[in-house]
Amino acid sequence: MKNFAFPLSILFIGLFSSVDVLAKTVTVSSPDNKITISVNDDNQPSYQVSFNNETVITPSKLGMLFKNAHGFSDGFKITSVSNNQVDSSWQLPWGERKNVADKHNELLLTFTTSRNSPNEYKVRFRAFNDGIGFRYEVPKQKGLNDTVEITDELTEFSLKDAKQSTAWWIPARGWNRYEFLYNTTNVESVDRAHTPFTFKLPSGTHISIHEAALVDYAAMTLNQKRPGTLKADLTPWSDGSLVKTSANFKSPWRTIQISKDAVGLLNSNLILNLNEPNKLGDVSWVEPGKYVGIWWGMHIETNTWGSGDKHGATTSETMRYMDFAAEHGFSGVLVEGWNKGWDGAWFSNGDVFNFTKPYDDFDIEKISQYGAKKGVRLIGHHETSGSVTNYRNQMSDAYALYQKHGVSQIKTGYVADGGNIKRIDEDGIVRKEWHDGQFMVNEYLHSVTEAAKHKISINTHEPIKATGLRRTYPNWIAREGARGQEFNAWGTPPNPPEHTAILPFTRLLAGPMDFTPGIFDMSFNGLGSDTNRPQTTLAKQLALYVVFYSPIQMAADLPKNYQANMPAFQFIKDAPTDWHESIAIAGEVGDYVAFARQERDGSDWFVGALTDENAREITLKLDFLEQGKRYQAQIYRDGKKAEWVNNPYDLIIENKAVKSNDSITLPLATSGGAAIRFKALDK
Repeated sequence: MKNFAFPLSILFIGLFSSVDVLAKTVTVSSPDNKITISVNDDNQPSYQVSFNNETVITPSKLGMLFKNAHGFSDGFKITSVSNNQVDSSWQLPWGERKNVADKHNELLLTFTTSRNSPNEYKVRFRAFNDGIGFRYEVPKQKGLNDTVEITDELTEFSLKDAKQSTAWWIPARGWNRYEFLYNTTNVESVDRAHTPFTFKLPSGTHISIHEAALVDYAAMTLNQKRPGTLKADLTPWSDGSLVKTSANFKSPWRTIQISKDAVGLLNSNLILNLNEPNKLGDVSWVEPGKYVGIWWGMHIETNTWGSGDKHGATTSETMRYMDFAAEHGFSGVLVEGWNKGWDGAWFSNGDVFNFTKPYDDFDIEKISQYGAKKGVRLIGHHETSGSVTNYRNQMSDAYALYQKHGVSQIKTGYVADGGNIKRIDEDGIVRKEWHDGQFMVNEYLHSVTEAAKHKISINTHEPIKATGLRRTYPNWIAREGARGQEFNAWGTPPNPPEHTAILPFTRLLAGPMDFTPGIFDMSFNGLGSDTNRPQTTLAKQLALYVVFYSPIQMAADLPKNYQANMPAFQFIKDAPTDWHESIAIAGEVGDYVAFARQERDGSDWFVGALTDENAREITLKLDFLEQGKRYQAQIYRDGKKAEWVNNPYDLIIENKAVKSNDSITLPLATSGGAAIRFKALDK
């Protein structure tokens, strides 16, 4: 850490204690001076943000209100200023890159009022080259010296060109949690939206609003209170409270990622940098990898979760999947439907699940021993149907059972409508909560920390949104939190072609997603445009393994469909899930995207590119390759007749020699893609 000389106005402020002589506006800029945050204490404290001399966030309010105390609103003045500069780096134990640079300028402001109670709060701002973060820090004080209940957060994000700015967003506080199709509208047409909330200004500047380090607090959604002003809208408890905490608390970071173009958002480390370092110590037991599973068959109704003639989770079927996994180098087999509780109306009655009692046709001991001989682990599964008290009561025993049988990764599920999480309070009364309210924010994290005691990683489905906590708790290895592949089996409608071209610029800015790519059979319900099926070409399914980052990637289709097309399956076998470096190299939100990623412990690079419903040709510079080295480009791309509606299978596999000063041109079919392995020939 180094001292940093801020503008004279800041230094001047720090020399005086009298409120009357303090400056009204304080600024801090990013290390490259392209982003500037200005904070003003006139009437109600506010901030604004500029980028490349353009105001991108106009004056926006700061503050919060409390149930039994005066709020932080009007009448507060800046009474203390401190600043700092950080220029350091740290390492991810697994991730889209190994080394993460943390370079930012920090401004810590104390706001004080002459009122007796309460009279002080702090706001910490950090300005990075890729955006900003700020959070509230509230010390213990008169009126806020014990329990604290927040009734409103006043934080705003105001825009001057809302009607001319384009937003990509999903509705918040809805029945389907985060699993909605994205809307593309002007900002002025947005109602209440989830974050990450991404938009493009008329100037071309791209911005995404989100939060980091969401711990013991309600998730922030955005509510457009008046045109162009998006206000923090915290998800409430069942009793209407927003946040229940204690004095001396810190809010999550409010984040604003900023870039001159869409691609720049994809290369941001802002969210990770605003999280605390690893708290778990040695996490060498957290292992990225690829898996197959008894899963897709349930969605296309060739198997069932419940018991009976079509039961998928049997000993023999699991062992068959383990054979396939071992043959092709996959580390795990996910099995859903193994435990008692799946028969009947499990969706609406999560109390029936037992997390330690398997069905009679599933011998967990025999399976785990068989997998150990094959070098393949059983991946556990716990569906709760939103009955979290039932799960909490069994959690310790359930994790111990898995640990006993060598299970080191669990997929958890919280299938329930939004606002329908079932908890039993201390008085035995049933309460219904939101997935993204404070109670569930804490419940999800409890699952992760409890699992860590058993050296188990958690892949959360129907989760709280990702906010970078994988840095602090590296066993939180992935999560869902958007419309995944399963919607292509039964969704109404299935995911459209643009969906996968929107997700990298929205949901995936938050962190890894267990999307479950790799469907090779598009015709289980028939081809065409009006059936439930993946609305992609085969090449696009391969591209997802590079474009959609996850440390755990599923080959989601049935083994027989891979065995019928081993040449295409080879790319899935070759593609790593842990990376040394990742670079977004092309893209526009909702149109197309291309990523290049280098394997963690080697010299090979991989590229994935995909497009929406429009066929297009893209040319990519290969300057990410190491200079002076030769590579064999193993290319999997759409054939000349490929198109997603009636001919998704036309795939060309070709090889060519390339170097870093070359370019490669890729023709992408409608909802098509390309996947490339650049195999280093010079070691």
